[in-house]
Amino acid sequence: MRIAIFTDTFAPDVNGVARTLKRYTDYLEENGYEYRVFAPVSTKESMFSSHIHRFTSLPFFLYPECRLALPNMLQVKAELQRFKPDIIHVATPFNIGLCGLHYAKKLGIPIVGSYHTDFDQYLEYYDFHFLSKVLWKYMHWFHKPLRKIFVPSNETLEQLKRKGFSNLRIWGRGVDCNLLHPNYNKDEFRHKYQIKEKYILSYVGRLAPEKDIKTLMEITKKLPKQIHDNVHWVIVGDGPSKEEMQKNAHENITFAGYVNGVELAKIYSCSDLFIFPSPTETFGNVVLEALASGTPVIGANSGGVKNIIKPLENGYLCEPKKTEHFIQAIIHILEDYSLRNKMGEAAREYALTQTWDQIFEGLIKEYEDALDEKHIRYA
Repeated sequence: MRIAIFTDTFAPDVNGVARTLKRYTDYLEENGYEYRVFAPVSTKESMFSSHIHRFTSLPFFLYPECRLALPNMLQVKAELQRFKPDIIHVATPFNIGLCGLHYAKKLGIPIVGSYHTDFDQYLEYYDFHFLSKVLWKYMHWFHKPLRKIFVPSNETLEQLKRKGFSNLRIWGRGVDCNLLHPNYNKDEFRHKYQIKEKYILSYVGRLAPEKDIKTLMEITKKLPKQIHDNVHWVIVGDGPSKEEMQKNAHENITFAGYVNGVELAKIYSCSDLFIFPSPTETFGNVVLEALASGTPVIGANSGGVKNIIKPLENGYLCEPKKTEHFIQAIIHILEDYSLRNKMGEAAREYALTQTWDQIFEGLIKEYEDALDEKHIRYA
């Protein structure tokens, strides 16, 4: 099977969509599938290969890490006619995605797509909620020709059903349990970051309004003194809110910036709790990564996160934006070592059932099903 992927974000970008697609293309390569990726040039050093075609791009105002590319249409058409894909997968609904949609129609290539980001919820955080109707109208138009729409969680599937979308399928997320595990050396980690407090609480994600970092910072300030003085926060990530967060942060907070690989795995593993108040996740990759590290998660009872966290088993779900709910959950788990230990074990056990190979095998089968419908022509 030859697969063409059109996406407005790809490695080395560090958001969930880019990381998932990079894992997917690694899987395709390892298993002998031919593929081509059409993606923007990244703000970071882009990865160039014969499989990846890059185009000049500009930042998207709602999500600068997702780029608005200026694809060379003739170049794309020529590559598609040369490569002759069996299927096109559009991963984002912006310029590159539109390009893929256009040529799927023009060349008669079966097309599927994935819905990764709930931009409708983002509008609220940037005071653009009045654009919601226009956004949904566009999303319906964009997704209508797709034979299948892959969504990362049951919660997102039900949301899109209510909005009138059809041909929805679950394409979940896996986790690398070899890299992410509970057994990293905590003393070495504490020494590196000069942490002397009893407990370590962490957050990993974009530092931006739609992740509800406002609630996160309120939690750091409003913990009762006996807990507050014994907690050190490690906040991983970057974004438009970082400068303000640092300005208002107390001394028990380390801003680690962008971290990945083993260093990120150590942060997850050496944390006592992972705190994730974002209510806008279609899945929540970082939540699953924390669980794989044996770290209980306190997250917002919203979006895809509520499908991963099992309350009182591997973490807690709190009402979005309710600072007090998060604080109560933190106190409860920190003060009960036995409970925290049990949750950590359950977190790891759950993550071990979520393998990437199973996830990608399922996606290939969905492709095969979509290909049954009609013959491809190359005009």
